Amino acid sequence: MSNINTRSARLHRHVRVRGKIEGTEAQPRLAVFRSLNHVYAQVINDSLGQTVVTTSTLDPEVKGQLDGKSKTEQSKLVGTVAAQRALSKGIKKVVFDRGGFKYHGRVKALAEAAREAGLKF
Repeated sequence: MSNINTRSARLHRHVRVRGKIEGTEAQPRLAVFRSLNHVYAQVINDSLGQTVVTTSTLDPEVKGQLDGKSKTEQSKLVGTVAAQRALSKGIKKVVFDRGGFKYHGRVKALAEAAREAGLKF
């Protein structure tokens, strides 16, 4: 019987996902990480190794609007802010990197909010 815990399983899935996608100058990668309490989103240009846009629930602009919201609603807010910042930098298309997490719940809410805010992926 194998003794794989959930963290190492997620990291294994993440490596598999990252083998298939790469952020370029024309279409950077929207990487999502969710911890127990927070959600982080970064738009990354892998060809230059640069993070173009970043936002999270710890961001001062976002943090003031979180009171009384569920984690899913907080993720929607992070997705909207990430998309607005990316659009302001001239980025319209991205590749979505779910970071080994299931496309479900907070990850899905962030992705759908970013799409509604104008990002294409």
